[in-house]
Amino acid sequence: MTKALRKAQAGAREQIKLAARRLFAIRGIDGVSVREIVEASGQKNHGSLSYYFGTKEALVRELVADGAKLIDMRRNAFLDRLEAAGGPSSVRDTVEALVYPSIGLSGETEDEEDTYLRFIAMLAMNHRELFMDALEKRWNSGYLRCLDHLRRLMPDMPAAAKNQRFVFMGAYMSSVLSLREAALTDRTRPHPNWSSADTLEHFMQSLTVMLEAPLEKGLFAGTSAPKRPRAIVGSIGMILD
Repeated sequence: MTKALRKAQAGAREQIKLAARRLFAIRGIDGVSVREIVEASGQKNHGSLSYYFGTKEALVRELVADGAKLIDMRRNAFLDRLEAAGGPSSVRDTVEALVYPSIGLSGETEDEEDTYLRFIAMLAMNHRELFMDALEKRWNSGYLRCLDHLRRLMPDMPAAAKNQRFVFMGAYMSSVLSLREAALTDRTRPHPNWSSADTLEHFMQSLTVMLEAPLEKGLFAGTSAPKRPRAIVGSIGMILD
């Protein structure tokens, strides 16, 4: 195979992935056909998806892994910098390590756009088993490091209460960041609320407040629970209990 042919095939493969992720983010994997993906990617051969990926499910699995690996790598690098300086020293520091690596995942070309968070949010809701299987219980090391720091930095409360707040945190992050992602990639009209730098700062502030809020007296009284949630999958931090 010549270098030019390898380059052309790599380009076609990436175009299929970009088109599929965009369509899945909007309509879910059940609402998108193989033919629609191929046409949206600009490929003339309708068998190109099968040629490069085998099946639509295999394509979905690769898309999940691509984003999870990237977020986990970025989050671990963020934490490495904090820990080298003696941190994180606050819940807010840790919240930033959770949020910043999860946004701005698109490439630098105009052809790409952020769609990953919406794609996996829909996949996790509608195809939980496929989502979990695609992650293979991997690419969550940065998220687990963040949880360890939060356990140390949050106010004193039972482990069960902290675990439940982590569930709330994951759902809150997924929904708000997905909404933000959708608004920022919508070119049909301005979205001043979501495009403001203050919005992201306010979101992280609200997330910090939720994690630091004192536990109301009597809650979780006498509760015995595992020290850690039973299932934490992927670098995006989906906690499936």
